[in-house]
Amino acid sequence: MSPLRDDEKSFSDFGERTLLPSTALSDYMVLDLTRVRSGPTCVRQLADWGADVIKIEAPSDKSEMGGPRAGPDFQNLHRNKRSMTLNLKSEEGKKIFKKLAEKADVIVENFRPDVKHRLGIDYDTLSTHNPGLVYASISGFGQDGPLADRPGFDQIAQGMGGLMSITGEPGRGPMRVGIPIADLCAGLFAAQAIFIALLERSKSGKGQWVQTSLLQAQAFMLDFQAARYLMNGDVPKQAGNNHPTSIPTGVFKTSDGFINLAVAGEQIWKRLAETLQKSEWCDDERFAINESRSQNRDLLNAEIEKITKTQTSTYWVTKLNEAGIPAGDINDIGQVFESPQIQHLGLAQNMTSHERGDTRAVGQPILMSRTPSHIAAPPPLAGAHSDNILVALGYSPAEIEHLRENAVI
Repeated sequence: MSPLRDDEKSFSDFGERTLLPSTALSDYMVLDLTRVRSGPTCVRQLADWGADVIKIEAPSDKSEMGGPRAGPDFQNLHRNKRSMTLNLKSEEGKKIFKKLAEKADVIVENFRPDVKHRLGIDYDTLSTHNPGLVYASISGFGQDGPLADRPGFDQIAQGMGGLMSITGEPGRGPMRVGIPIADLCAGLFAAQAIFIALLERSKSGKGQWVQTSLLQAQAFMLDFQAARYLMNGDVPKQAGNNHPTSIPTGVFKTSDGFINLAVAGEQIWKRLAETLQKSEWCDDERFAINESRSQNRDLLNAEIEKITKTQTSTYWVTKLNEAGIPAGDINDIGQVFESPQIQHLGLAQNMTSHERGDTRAVGQPILMSRTPSHIAAPPPLAGAHSDNILVALGYSPAEIEHLRENAVI
């Protein structure tokens, strides 16, 4: 149990007593040095499952890069944490951080690779006094290698990692996806690495340095497209809304909009032909097997769309699913969160923000039978917990005032 936790069943926030986000990680203390998105995404996974996360912020910082504290982005990324302001460029600030690091289970940072070494808060330095420390680093391109010093940005990683070459319609040029997927996946993989390292520490008693990058995460997420190249030498191209191997899979017009249709395997293909009252397609040499459907994809899509355009999206989604054929609506973001299934799953959770009042944020997409996660506290005001944390480290009120007067906190 972290010595900075007030008790094992409650979460400290401005002196108010609220429930922990979860008890699953309540034994662990995390120092959060992250900014922007990939790092905060990682740390959110720890905070939402009950770890005692202390967000370290510069005393003069009034907002995060990428948006103000009151903005939806910041609010969604930084709940369930405590905040301490600390000037890591000052000797006194580094001394305080190193005291915290001696007690921490985990440190997460997404500086450029050289920054932590210049500050003297790198893994080798801190693990000397805390051999059980799990230190997680997220970068743009890796901690070393020919591109290590480049600044990382999600869209750059999407392009360099191959995703933009297979996204969008053929002939229209590269296209980024609509979310920062390299940032998000790098953060999730870093959280996974931390969990693995903590599990291993329970056997060895030793921590370790875990690393990932936006480029690694993006290349890994190519998944079967990467395997097509590595195993067969195929370089996949843009296919628009068409699935590269399962045909017909894509977007089809209806009388009032569009639907997604996914046909994987011959059995589902036969069901589709029967449902569309086109059983003869199963004997048509142009469509009978997946390989021939691939060669005649555009023709087949046009024939299917002639039929789907005769009825509404709701009609087809219902009819196709009843026949065991995967089909679904194409929702905008508002429709997603107003849909009965998303509401049933409780993904949007209520939160009372210091800056925004009553609002909602995206909760964890994982359900746990004994240790569920919820939003127990909004993002803290900058430095809201500095005094309490320093008192727990043994600093007197006079010493704390001295630190504040000298802009250390």
